[in-house]
Amino acid sequence: MKQPVRHIFLIGMMGSGKSRVGSLLAKRLTYTFIDLDRQIEITAGKSIPEIFGEDGESAFRELETRVAKDTDLSKSAVIATGGGFPLKEANRIWMRQQGDIVWLKADPRTILERIQDEDRPLLPKPVTTEKIEAILKDRLPVYEKAHLQLDTDQRDPNEIAEQIAKWILCKRP
Repeated sequence: MKQPVRHIFLIGMMGSGKSRVGSLLAKRLTYTFIDLDRQIEITAGKSIPEIFGEDGESAFRELETRVAKDTDLSKSAVIATGGGFPLKEANRIWMRQQGDIVWLKADPRTILERIQDEDRPLLPKPVTTEKIEAILKDRLPVYEKAHLQLDTDQRDPNEIAEQIAKWILCKRP
């Protein structure tokens, strides 16, 4: 009997490792890897900072939901979501219907180290741990509802991908 197609959604703050771990995990499980932020940029024909700057956050969030739901999920996939994607209830419901949600956690200081040279629309420069903590505080109640939570601080992305793979393989028949 063929297994139903299920997906793994990686959620968490910017800089938590979703794209890197997601790519490694997909290879390990022989799943498709989908980076939703990259898909949004391809669909829009511009970068995420440009979308935020020209169209605003609410337009970005609508596009984010539409791109996710239009993504071909006919094969099992690891999907790295944007940090704000799970904030919308419809997105959380959709992810739970499609698969498992894994929260990649990172300390605000770690996030700051990882993203300090990047252009992030929700974190105008200078980026501080206080700004990161404020965003994280609002998102915690949503992130904490993930099926699995893993710290990424001081951990190798390969090790994290391996831990998720083992968890997935143990829970699936």
